[in-house]
Amino acid sequence: MIEFKQVSKTYHTNGKTINALDQIDLKIEQGDIYGVIGFSGAGKSTLLRTVNLLERPTSGEIIVNNKNVAELKPRELQKTKRNIGMIFQHFNLLRSKTVFENIAIPLKLIKTPKNEIKKRVDELLSFVGLTDKAKNYPDQLSGGQKQRIGIARALATNPDILLCDEATSALDPETTSSILQLLKKINHEYNITILIITHEMSVIREICDKVAVMEAGRVIEEGSVFSVFSNPTQETTKKFVRSIISDQLPERVKTEIEKKDNSQQIYQLKVTNDSNYSTLLSALIQNAGVEVNILYASMQEVQGKSFGVLYLQIKGDQEQRSAAEAYLDDQPFQLKEVTNDVRLAA
Repeated sequence: MIEFKQVSKTYHTNGKTINALDQIDLKIEQGDIYGVIGFSGAGKSTLLRTVNLLERPTSGEIIVNNKNVAELKPRELQKTKRNIGMIFQHFNLLRSKTVFENIAIPLKLIKTPKNEIKKRVDELLSFVGLTDKAKNYPDQLSGGQKQRIGIARALATNPDILLCDEATSALDPETTSSILQLLKKINHEYNITILIITHEMSVIREICDKVAVMEAGRVIEEGSVFSVFSNPTQETTKKFVRSIISDQLPERVKTEIEKKDNSQQIYQLKVTNDSNYSTLLSALIQNAGVEVNILYASMQEVQGKSFGVLYLQIKGDQEQRSAAEAYLDDQPFQLKEVTNDVRLAA
């Protein structure tokens, strides 16, 4: 559906060269809700805006529905753009026009007959739950209502793709959730591919199937939301995950780690609901004869699947603890022995 092949975008400003995008390779499949996240200046909005050529790439290819958009002739490009809707952070509604007129703008631009415009706008107002606001002006609407109108306008020409540029960052948490649920509805009912740019990991967690993390114009990590959340590999990704899932150990656990002596070992186990950890303690005791205590456990759920971390304290003689370690090594967990240095425990 959308594929970036070695896409770069370079700006020349005040004698300086800025690489906003640097050799981006990314593929977004039909029907995906794909999130791109990064801190300010990472290049995520520039990437989004290359899809409909609001930003023209310096090099590389952007394939939309098997066509390189940068090579399309004006008429063919215009036709392709009709299949790409876009919603914005600050809504971009015309204050001098009614809600009905704002939604109708894309249809008027392609000379749609008046009776068809009315039918389509009425359908969209019903879909976004604002039928009673047709004659209102944008200044009479709340932020969430404005964004719903922005979404309705983006859907006016029945696009295949919806681009969302920080579409919820100007909204409060409750309104954000309602907008995200509307986007899910659009994806499921219309099978529209959604590319959403955000700096909020909570948005990625709630709505997206897949995610790419950007830093300094490059994609540094990508994959399913579950795999990225459960096992982030890059420090920037870890920071984003920590913003909604704390990995801070309680003080009592830190104290237990710091006073660990030679009669015990402490292990950190990263587990998922695919790994059979429910019988772990009894199996350890049975197979190795050790005493096992759970010092700390934290589980999370993303995309209907769970993952988390366990800190196990294992006590026994050297032979018993060696048997316990051998047993743990054979299990489908990410296993790490924790030293007395609590800074290395997370």
